[in-house]
Amino acid sequence: MKRQQSVEGIWSGVLQAGAQRLRLVFRLQRDADGQLRGTIDSPDQAATGIPISTATVDGNTIRIRSDAIQGEFVGTLSEDGEQITGVWKQSGQELPLTLTRGEPPAPKRPQEPKPPFPYRTEEVRVPQPKGKFELAGTLTLPKGKPPFPAIVFFTGSGAQNRDQEIFGHKPFLVLADYLTRAGYATLRMDDREVGGSGGDLRTATTLDFADDALAGVRYLQKRKEIDRKRIGLLGHSEGALVCAIAASKAPREVAFLIMLAGTGVPGEQILYRQAELVSRKLGVDQAIIARNRVVQKRVFEIVHKERDDAKAQEAIYEVLTQSLGVSPNASDSQQNALRAQAASYTSPWFRTFLKLDPAPYLRRVRCPVLALAGELDLQVDPEQNLPAIERALRRGGNKRIAVRRLPGLNHMFQKANTGLFSEYAQIEETFNPDALEAIRRWLDEIIRGAKY
Repeated sequence: MKRQQSVEGIWSGVLQAGAQRLRLVFRLQRDADGQLRGTIDSPDQAATGIPISTATVDGNTIRIRSDAIQGEFVGTLSEDGEQITGVWKQSGQELPLTLTRGEPPAPKRPQEPKPPFPYRTEEVRVPQPKGKFELAGTLTLPKGKPPFPAIVFFTGSGAQNRDQEIFGHKPFLVLADYLTRAGYATLRMDDREVGGSGGDLRTATTLDFADDALAGVRYLQKRKEIDRKRIGLLGHSEGALVCAIAASKAPREVAFLIMLAGTGVPGEQILYRQAELVSRKLGVDQAIIARNRVVQKRVFEIVHKERDDAKAQEAIYEVLTQSLGVSPNASDSQQNALRAQAASYTSPWFRTFLKLDPAPYLRRVRCPVLALAGELDLQVDPEQNLPAIERALRRGGNKRIAVRRLPGLNHMFQKANTGLFSEYAQIEETFNPDALEAIRRWLDEIIRGAKY
């Protein structure tokens, strides 16, 4: 009799969903009772640790279900136990999926800089006096004679490290390396509660993050290698708004501002447009897009009107279950996933982001501003946001502004085909060279008076 092959361990495969190519990683192990347990990762969607609700083996047939994402995999284990061939079922679709043992191959990232570097790097601790904690960061200092002009980086939304590591890319590492080689000192920091940083991320809002960005500026002011009159801010996505707020609060301390894929309208408008653009790009029926917009609007209305978190979460949970047709008898894991989603809408950060209008802050920015956006950005629509950013800056009397939409680039400033999230991890390019050059040239012009 053949010994049954074990299915415990790590399995990975690629799901081809139309134009999207999504890697899936299944991690299976047996608990003390001998039951299969585990999680699913979707690296191309930056999703990790998705709980597996049930995993069963019947002969060579394996069934793995996750109620959290309403997905199920049914496959057949090969005789050598090294492959599972089957079908992934989700949202009424059935797609072929073949899993092989082991982690997926490491993605190619040709732009990621490797030591030794032609400049000095230093691990630093940045005091945040208002919050009474420290932010961990990396300071880079170029070759040459100090003092140097300097740039403080700030990441986009979500808990991110100093490299803004996401989808297997490290865009802030690439940016810092490029700009340091061009003669600019850089400071990039871990977000609150990420890496070596302290603070409380759960209670923090975009307005609090502006204090973190200014803490970076004030740390650099005390470094003898830095020209305190030439310290600027660079932020990506929400980080661009964070930096704009910081610049408006400290006009005499921030010498310049670089907004990458920054927002110019309130968060509620950003989210409506984002959902619509992504759905259209995926070919979703217009009737479904309209229905989803109604659900979004109902959820946001609850967030605006109900200040009691528990009551708001319960009301949002009801909206979500009704819109998805979830039965009252749904599994605990599915109900828990929806309750966690409802809770995320009432976090201090989301409540603030939803109504936060960048315009009043932009009108108070006095330093030179560079605002760049990718033409294919589906997360922060350039058509919606770039004109709003420019309009607010000009209404405040700021004439030292440069606003550019870069052709063929996505939200991450990669050369892309569709702009969809699923492309981020698949694209080898971390940060487009033309975008890097645009940033450097603008800096050279305003800092050094260079002419191109």
